[in-house]
Amino acid sequence: MNDQGFSRRSVLRSAGAAGAGLGIGALGTGAAQAATPGAAPAPAQQTAAAAPPRRGKSMIGVPFEQRSTVRVGIIGLGQRGGSMIDLFLALDGVRVTALCDPVKEKAERAAKKVTDANQPAPALYVKGDHDFEKLVRRGDIDFVYVATPWDWHYEMAAAALKGGKHVGIECPLALELKQLWELVDLSERTRRHCMQLENCAYGQNEMRVLRMAHEGLFGDLLHSAGAYIHDLRELMFDPEYYEGPWRRLWHTRMKGDLYPNHGFGPAANYMDVNRGDRAVRITSFGSPSLGLAAYREENMPAGHESWKETYIKSDMTISLVQTEKGRVIRLEQNVSNPHPYDRLNILGGTKGVFEDYPPRIYLEPEMSGHEWGDFDKYKDHDHWLWKEHANPPGGHGGMDYIMLFRLMQCMRLGLVPDFDVYDAATWSAPVPLSHASIKAHGTPQEFPDFTRGGWRKKREGIDSSKPEE
Repeated sequence: MNDQGFSRRSVLRSAGAAGAGLGIGALGTGAAQAATPGAAPAPAQQTAAAAPPRRGKSMIGVPFEQRSTVRVGIIGLGQRGGSMIDLFLALDGVRVTALCDPVKEKAERAAKKVTDANQPAPALYVKGDHDFEKLVRRGDIDFVYVATPWDWHYEMAAAALKGGKHVGIECPLALELKQLWELVDLSERTRRHCMQLENCAYGQNEMRVLRMAHEGLFGDLLHSAGAYIHDLRELMFDPEYYEGPWRRLWHTRMKGDLYPNHGFGPAANYMDVNRGDRAVRITSFGSPSLGLAAYREENMPAGHESWKETYIKSDMTISLVQTEKGRVIRLEQNVSNPHPYDRLNILGGTKGVFEDYPPRIYLEPEMSGHEWGDFDKYKDHDHWLWKEHANPPGGHGGMDYIMLFRLMQCMRLGLVPDFDVYDAATWSAPVPLSHASIKAHGTPQEFPDFTRGGWRKKREGIDSSKPEE
């Protein structure tokens, strides 16, 4: 769902790293380093899970500053950013003040949406890939939204924090542990929130299951599963959809789960990860990498740029995450083979189990005979957000709107956000950790405690209480 575009120049930047099998720390702190296409994978580097020295105070429980209007700057106006701007403009108390994309036409189209919504014309930043550095220094922006290719997420998030802005980033937050720790550190030092905009955690089914879990309907929780199984072969070879090969090129760099957030975010919420429990280790395995090459063979003409690419990303990655309380979370990712869309979305406990796609449930004592029950009968357990916004606008079944509505509400009312930089780092950490585990033949990798012990305290998250406006 992080289907963004940015610029042709960022595609060239991505292309420079094509073919390199990168170790956990090999991406540097900004752009991916250049490498020779088809190069052999670099040796896996040691996963240093120990927390670096804290240079600021924890961001756990820190509220936003209350404001009547949230002023938003958007970086990246491709597939994702170009559609999410519609939802920002649909929210009361939100004003889009600045837009950035090196493709001038995209920024101008988005600017017209702003003026058509009877808001003042936004400032435009269209002079090269680094013009976002000017946007984040503006004094009339409270929140920066980043919807660009993955290569830029860390750099743009860091710039926004240093510019004194709260920032929300599309999945994943960053792609190496060093970058994740640096964003945690920056959030703590700048006192600004850095958030992973994990929209699937705000899905109606996910939020209903979360509330049911917290109400004890599943008993003691034992296991969960989440996934991102989405056949993207055609889109990854479409130069217009992703504006070049940037997403496909990640399949030439890493073996592991490149997109764990949509599965891990909801599962972590069910298990109260960072809110009474924490992820302690991950073990990952990967299938052969065959799907993209087979698709290329059947669909790409001779001389197409993709014939220079060597794919190393496992078609199917399967990871097991164990928590401090001994619970197990299974993560899967596959975007390279024929398969109907699936996020698994499973939760099991001592009193029953829920499984999605299609949604079905079995709970004792009200059910017997080992026959699946009707999940629709549990609508009264819906989160208050879905009760108040039964037919939300926007894509992905309305979860995008619910996520942005709640985030902007927290900013306007001066509330603690539903998720923070520790959740963002945790949900993205399986990217480098699964890569390292697969390269080490399934060797478990220690999971960093980004909270530095703060996970022990129970606290609210996405299962939030309804505020008084």
